[in-house]
Parts: sequence; structure tokens; C-alpha cells
Amino acid sequence: MSFAGIQVKNILITASLLMLFAVLGAALVGLTFEQTKDDIKHNEEITLLNKLNNIVPAELYDNDLLLDTITLEPNALLGTTDPSLAYRARKNNADVAVVFSSIAPNGYSGSIYLLVGIYANGNIAGVRVVKHKETPGLGDKVSLSRSNWILGFNGKSLGNPDDKGWKVKRDGGVFDQFTGATITPRAVVKAVHNALIYFDQNQNKLFSTKPDKAKQP
Repeated sequence: MSFAGIQVKNILITASLLMLFAVLGAALVGLTFEQTKDDIKHNEEITLLNKLNNIVPAELYDNDLLLDTITLEPNALLGTTDPSLAYRARKNNADVAVVFSSIAPNGYSGSIYLLVGIYANGNIAGVRVVKHKETPGLGDKVSLSRSNWILGFNGKSLGNPDDKGWKVKRDGGVFDQFTGATITPRAVVKAVHNALIYFDQNQNKLFSTKPDKAKQP
């Protein structure tokens, strides 16, 4: 065999080996994904449930919070432009609370994404910021990891305070602003107030609509 023929043969062998390794690698990745996807899903569900339980404590309900859900259509009061999920908490088949997403579109550095929990009596169970781009050391104090400011919503309702009170103190309301950062808390207060208005207008639907998915036996 000529030198050129040997070179062609070596190239073909190398190409075949590379192709074999690529196929085996893809198969291994696929196999690993199949073996771990249930674990990944389970871990994601645990993370979500922990977030929800930070708003509505687990001892207050006895249903499966992750299955008793309904899809909410985009709504201006919620600041949403895509469908989102509402999670319903019940105990002995009685309505306890609902947790749903709300977006404050007018934060200092963009939209602020919230989870808002409201008890069946209309009082706020809790509010948590789940995503934001606010300025570190200033606007990021809306996150519980940075300050306790967000806990100030606990127990509040449409009547406590009244409409005039649902503002930061600089605007004549009852909620604290941050030194050097008023825009961020102002946006969150407005979003939470709007979430309460949405709940007031849709409470029956929020609790009575059949869940999106039923518990499998």
C-alpha cells in the first residue's frame, strides 16, 4: 500500500473512532438524563414547596399544595403577561390560603417578581421577592435575605391600611422606604396592593375552580 493510501486509511480509522466516541458520549448523556430527571424534578418540587411554606406554613394545610393548582390568565393587576400558577392551601377541605405570582413592572432596575400569599379572610399570609435586579445595598433590601422589610406586609389587607395607607411613608402611606432608594419599595407596595385587589375580585374563582391536575392513585 502506498504512503498516501496509508494516510487515507489512518484518517478513516480516526474519523470512525471519533464518530464512535461521539455516539457513545451522546448515549451516555441521554442515559444519565433519563436516570436523573426524576431526581431533578423532585428536587425542584422540594425547592418550590419550601418557598411556598415560607409563606403559608405547612401545619396550616393538609392538601397537596403542588397539585391543587390552577392557571391564571395574564392580568394587569398582577402585572403578568403570561399564564401563571396559583397554589391553593386547604385544611379539612376548608379554604386556607392561595399563593400566586405578582410582578412589579416599575422597579428601579426593571421588573420585580413576587410570590404573594393571601389567607381566605383577605389578610396577607406573606410576600417574597423571587427575582429582581435592584441595586445591591439599596433596592435589594426588598429581599428577605437582605432585610426584614418584606415581612411588614404580613397580616395586612385591603382595609388595613386603607387605600391612602398603601404607599410608602414619603407618599403619605404606612410602609417604610429605604434611605436612598424609594422607587423599589414603592413599586413592591403597589404590586402587593394590586394583588389584594385581584384576590378580592376573584376569590371565589381562585378557590372553587377545579385544579389543573388531579392526584393520581
